[in-house]
Amino acid sequence: MIALMTRIAIGWLAIIFAGVPLWVTMAMAALVFLWFGGIPIELLPQKMAGAVNSFPIVAAPLFILMGNILSKAQITDRIVAFASAAIGWVRGGYAHASILTSIIFAGMVGSAVADAAGSGAIEIRAMTKAGYEPKTAAAITASAATIGPIIPPSLPMVIYGVSADVSVGKLFLGGVVPGLLMGLSLMGMVVVVANRHGMRRETFRGFRVLFRTFLSSSFAIFTPVLILGGMFSGLFTPTEAAAAACLWALFLGFVVYRTLKVSDLVPILINSVETTGIVGILVMTAGAVGWCLSVSRLPQTLTPMIVDTIRDPLVFLLLTNLLLLVIGCFMEALAAMLILIPILVPAAASYGIDPVQFGVMVVLNLIIGTVTPPVGVVLFVVTRVADITFETMSRAIVPWLIPLLVVLAAITLWPPLTTALPSLLGVGAP
Repeated sequence: MIALMTRIAIGWLAIIFAGVPLWVTMAMAALVFLWFGGIPIELLPQKMAGAVNSFPIVAAPLFILMGNILSKAQITDRIVAFASAAIGWVRGGYAHASILTSIIFAGMVGSAVADAAGSGAIEIRAMTKAGYEPKTAAAITASAATIGPIIPPSLPMVIYGVSADVSVGKLFLGGVVPGLLMGLSLMGMVVVVANRHGMRRETFRGFRVLFRTFLSSSFAIFTPVLILGGMFSGLFTPTEAAAAACLWALFLGFVVYRTLKVSDLVPILINSVETTGIVGILVMTAGAVGWCLSVSRLPQTLTPMIVDTIRDPLVFLLLTNLLLLVIGCFMEALAAMLILIPILVPAAASYGIDPVQFGVMVVLNLIIGTVTPPVGVVLFVVTRVADITFETMSRAIVPWLIPLLVVLAAITLWPPLTTALPSLLGVGAP
């Protein structure tokens, strides 16, 4: 069966790069394996249904719904105003404010695309008005958007946790320090660029304005506190925290800020269902392929080969980083994760690598892929918002990848950056 699965995998990858939708190729691969392997085809829908028959994965559509509610409620404007008042007065202040906004927004929606689309227009407009080149403003916004899926809540972390059987709570906590380091490293890059290009300082608008903008956005800023505080105090599971966050988002939109109307609920729900459907079918078909891989014993065969060939765990991590960075340039992050988890996770376990460290590393690698050409989805979003060409955007983003790669190297070389916080707070159950 190993030879059969190997041939199917090669054909499958060829079909993927031909442009066929990923879920179709995964379903076809599983069906062909069952057919030629003499296994009843009736098992395919059972394994697909079993892949989503998990309590933690219910958090995924709820986090998607929460993000759509918050975006529709126009809460981003208040967060940008607070960030600008807090740090906009230093040299390169609007760039710093853009990054700070992404850090705050990350604790609300957990999506790089949502961050780039939700706050990108406001941030880019503010930076260009202050004299920044459009391509520089766009590159800063795109690179800062990668913080979204690292700081909890994070949809990729939920999917990784369910697929790799790792505590979602631990993954959430494991992403906090790397996410903050990403923000700080990008701010360090802003300092270098601001001094080199002589970006002017803005006038500090006073503590009264700072306090007023904080009060205006405080309820929104409380969202990540609600999610994380409820989870790590034992009051919520990640799934229940997502449900509570949805109710909180509705409360903000209808009662606190009054920016939502009842008529807005229908498009919010439709958008959430569409996104959930895409995520769901990917998880289902990936679950079926994962089961086929397990039956074929291909991962069980590859893992010892990898371990025998690469004896040093650090070398394995570095090669994994290189592989994921290359794949992230050509494949959507969630899809790449679902394909590679059955092969890479068992190998990492054989080396004794902490599953939280490896999970955060995998997610960060593939999220960096969202801002690298030729298939960087965040680049396409920001290109439209900034009204520049994709070629210009692709060149402008290159220097801003350096801080992100530095953080990736740091969490690869020093595991406590991802493991210390979950261990300190004693988070266990998914």
